[in-house]
Amino acid sequence: MRNASGERFLEIVTADPTVRAILERAPSLGAGDWWLTAGILFQTVWNSLTGRPAGTGIRDADFFYFDEDTSWDAEDAVIRAGAELFADLQVPVEIRNEARVHLWYADRFGIPAPPFRDCADAIDSFAAVCCCYGVTVGGGGEPRVYAPHGYDDLFAMVVRPNRRLAPQHVYETKAQRWQQTWPELTVLPWEHREDP
Repeated sequence: MRNASGERFLEIVTADPTVRAILERAPSLGAGDWWLTAGILFQTVWNSLTGRPAGTGIRDADFFYFDEDTSWDAEDAVIRAGAELFADLQVPVEIRNEARVHLWYADRFGIPAPPFRDCADAIDSFAAVCCCYGVTVGGGGEPRVYAPHGYDDLFAMVVRPNRRLAPQHVYETKAQRWQQTWPELTVLPWEHREDP
């Protein structure tokens, strides 16, 4: 059962036409454990809170799935199917098999990543607490939310470091970019140690 903050979150994000379209279409990809995550969710909330138009500042939609087949060919097949399925949306849908992340993470971010156990493990590893959200659709068509840190930072527009995996420069680069679009944000420094 969701609490009032969870209901508010879900109401805001599912009112966005891009989020709604992805959630409606995604089951046809056939990925077992899939989640719409990150910016398209928390930035949609920020836009709602600040009265900005839908889509402001949103570069893409992160779509995670988890498949133990870590071959590039298997992931590429899902990426190509998704590119066709989501071709008409306003932002590109970036599809990634989270079981493969440890294979390329060090090359991209400069530190190694342990293999993720599932999509929730990957969502738990985002650079900031306010990023750690996922929405999927259950068998009955009902949206389901994963919010490991709750909603306080999100609705207070606080950006707090999550030092689980991402290095400091990743957090600081993202926070700086976000604050340019949403100057109302309170960005806590990397050294900040009080957890939400």
